Amino acid sequence: MPRVVLVPSSLSHSHSSSAVSSTAPLPPAAAQMPPKVVAVAAGEAHTLALSGDGEVYSWGRGMFGRLGTGREADEHVPTAVAGGGSPRPRFVAVAAGAYHSLALDDEGSLWSWGYNIYGQLGYGEENSPFPCLVERFQDLGSPETLQAEAQNSGTQSSLKLSSVKAGGMMSFAIDTLGAMWMWGNCPQQTDAGEFCIAASSVPLPVWDFHGHTVVKVACGNEHVVAAVSAGETYTGCDLVCYAWGNNNHGQLGLGDKESRSRPVLISGFGEGSSWDVYEIACGAWHTAVLTNKKSFDVDLESRCWTFGLGDNGQLGHGTTATICSPQPVDGLPTGSFLISLDCGLFHTTVVSSDGEVWCWGMERGLGLCPDASFSGVDSGDALRPIRVQSPETNGFKFLGPVQVTCGAAHTVLVAGDGYRMWAWGRGRSGVLGRNQTADSYIPCVVMWPPLDENFQEIREDRAQASTSGVNDQNSAELEQKLSAASEELQFLRSKLTLMERYANILHISIFRKPLDERTLPRSLQESPVFDIRKEFENILDTADTDELNRLEIFYRSMLSGVKDKLLKRRVQEMVQECIVSLSAGRQTP
Repeated sequence: MPRVVLVPSSLSHSHSSSAVSSTAPLPPAAAQMPPKVVAVAAGEAHTLALSGDGEVYSWGRGMFGRLGTGREADEHVPTAVAGGGSPRPRFVAVAAGAYHSLALDDEGSLWSWGYNIYGQLGYGEENSPFPCLVERFQDLGSPETLQAEAQNSGTQSSLKLSSVKAGGMMSFAIDTLGAMWMWGNCPQQTDAGEFCIAASSVPLPVWDFHGHTVVKVACGNEHVVAAVSAGETYTGCDLVCYAWGNNNHGQLGLGDKESRSRPVLISGFGEGSSWDVYEIACGAWHTAVLTNKKSFDVDLESRCWTFGLGDNGQLGHGTTATICSPQPVDGLPTGSFLISLDCGLFHTTVVSSDGEVWCWGMERGLGLCPDASFSGVDSGDALRPIRVQSPETNGFKFLGPVQVTCGAAHTVLVAGDGYRMWAWGRGRSGVLGRNQTADSYIPCVVMWPPLDENFQEIREDRAQASTSGVNDQNSAELEQKLSAASEELQFLRSKLTLMERYANILHISIFRKPLDERTLPRSLQESPVFDIRKEFENILDTADTDELNRLEIFYRSMLSGVKDKLLKRRVQEMVQECIVSLSAGRQTP
């Protein structure tokens, strides 16, 4: 059966330079909120972002077609994944392996692209630079009915998927009935019952979880961790953890280094545990788990547990020791909930509900390899969690945190409730999405929202000209336009970032809370004039007693500082006047 391929519209027709220059301005209706990022995923050196309108954007290294743009060129800014089918799929989930990508559409169908030497795309062995439909799932029913259907010739409905995950050279999917499937270079069992890693381009069901619901799955280079319902269905707080695969560093959390070909329950996260599992992540050879204390108290107590390889401090326990059983990470915030977790090759990152981001592992928790490292007193691996400073608030809290994802040597944070992304780490191939290739040791703004259609047309025309060998005046003009547009866009976005930072600091100084565009005063939304006195009076009217007391202390301290400064200045003036007077007196005969 032939594969369905999404062909990019940029390859179905050509754009002339006159068409680019004569494009009419966008109508006022287009001046709306930018697309919201609802999910991100990172591979070895590429990142995927899913917007709320169902589009997938990618950037970073393009080798093997992992970006899904129809070519292998690097992309230094978020670029729309190729598409043009009719109707165009509306994607609802994304996942990234080392060199391949997956996306799930709203009809429960799976699309994949990129590197495919081990069959991790779910079809054949050839790489694909375009999203292709994984038709194997179209031919399958649920695992519960596979055996029965194999005995009769009746037709069966296609399998619908609810989530996808990728890691290393393997891929996973969970169907709408809670069954789990795997393909690519996966842990398997030989006919003799021994552990092995074997390639398969055909999705294989994981029968061990029959009668339970698989809710989450994470995978490293050669190991897998799954969060599964203790009972038949998931009730929201009854997940237990299973692990299998390569265990040469204790990354399965089973207390030893023996590899497993079938899922084994991690005793620390079984039914008898006092902790509820709600998030899991795998690095190359280590694993991290977020749990919540089982308690009837209103306050939630979340903890991060790690195990496996610790050579670069990626476990966060203060040592480089390898640990074979789950151990909690000390030094993380206890007064807020940990909402997101991910692992790179040799680093780990968590995000709290109040916007604090913590990293640990290789090269100060950035994941940077030694060829792109710090120097001086800050050099070396972070053996314990380090807070990442936010350029936005000039402190340690990001506004509106959503999700974090880690690549091999970079990290991407979705903040601003989905309207802003920050990235840091190794920048080669444009993996930080800021139109540069330099490394960044601090969070920098990803160029989001995506480039408009005019700018994308220029980029596509340049790509077509380079692939077709065109080297004439038109190609030179396109290159010049692209360079000029890119520089202008980068300049404007850097200015916007600076102004937003200034506005937020100013807003905190006046109103004692961060700036949030969702709660902007109506007077500012409907008028160019902002009456600070009136808005401050409104805040006083709605503030409780504790807030009023804090405001009084804050402004009394400010007033005291002003009075003290005025007094010092007056004393200086009096001393100066006295000196002048004495000097004049001595000169008098």
